[in-house]
Amino acid sequence: MATAFADAHPAEEPADAAPVEAEQGKEPVMTAQAIAAPESAGAKGPSDLALKARAFGKAMLAPVLGIVVFLGLWAVLAPQVDTSLGALPGPVEVAGQGVALVEEWSAAKDIEAQFYADQEARNAGYIAAGTPERVTDFTYSGPPTFLDQIFTSLQTVALGFVLATLVAVPIGLVCGLSPMVNAAINPLVQIMKPVSPLAWLPIVTMVISALVTSADPLLPKAFIISALVVMLCSLWPTLINTAVGTSSIDKDLLNVGRVLKLGWFAKLTKLVLPSSLPYIFTGLRLSLGVGWMVLIAAEMLAQNPGLGKFVWDEFQNGSSQSLARIMFAVVVIGFIGFALDRIMMALEAFVSRNRTI
Repeated sequence: MATAFADAHPAEEPADAAPVEAEQGKEPVMTAQAIAAPESAGAKGPSDLALKARAFGKAMLAPVLGIVVFLGLWAVLAPQVDTSLGALPGPVEVAGQGVALVEEWSAAKDIEAQFYADQEARNAGYIAAGTPERVTDFTYSGPPTFLDQIFTSLQTVALGFVLATLVAVPIGLVCGLSPMVNAAINPLVQIMKPVSPLAWLPIVTMVISALVTSADPLLPKAFIISALVVMLCSLWPTLINTAVGTSSIDKDLLNVGRVLKLGWFAKLTKLVLPSSLPYIFTGLRLSLGVGWMVLIAAEMLAQNPGLGKFVWDEFQNGSSQSLARIMFAVVVIGFIGFALDRIMMALEAFVSRNRTI
């Protein structure tokens, strides 16, 4: 029985068999399995791409659905809220004012370009007439547009964030390496950390007004005041996280440094900083977010040109378009804060790419 079964069903060739040699004098013949193998291998790429696209679509489904639901509720409920300036604007009205603000910026740039072109033509006429003493070099001083104030706010928060980092990281490293310094600094940190920017602003304003007495300072007083308020309110997350990261370094690493007789600089750069880098960047991300939130309030009160001053001016203006413009500014503030956080995450990934201890 077994022999008969074996004769009736000969053994199959393996799937990955090489080309089968035909009888003498004939060319080699490819098996069906060998022909199908390249086709299946070539079909693997699009299959992987489709799987990735499907996974990306699944990941984006919930966020997109949430945004669509939010916009729908906003559009339905906003007209039902009556304010002193009329009904609360919906998404369409807010987007329309965003377009209008961009058009105002474009028109202002055209006016500025025309101002400088007229000035150059006038100066060329004076020189041709032999009266070069009448040549002028005025700077255009038109009102800042919405986009100009965005860039001013970014410059202000950048200066405050850099100052906060320069202060917080060294102090945090010292606190993490020295329990005595940490015990001395910790009460001050816990007291200063919850102080509102509105409380810091009058103090900083009086100090800067007393120190900066020049009629033409390098930086405007309002700009310095806003940046310092941002620094005072945003340095604490970086300081605390740096101290925690430094104090949690494996003691064996520090013992290795002592055995190798590393100097303080080598110990700092080879052991301490690489080990505490994730904590430091977590603090920097938190500090940047706090600084961006604080900046708006600081600009409102310090009257430093920026998004905070734009919101305050529109509130004081009280026109029918003011609410939509304020809400558009709020949306822009949120998007910029999100973008700043993503930038810090990318910077952390770049710096930590070759991190070694």
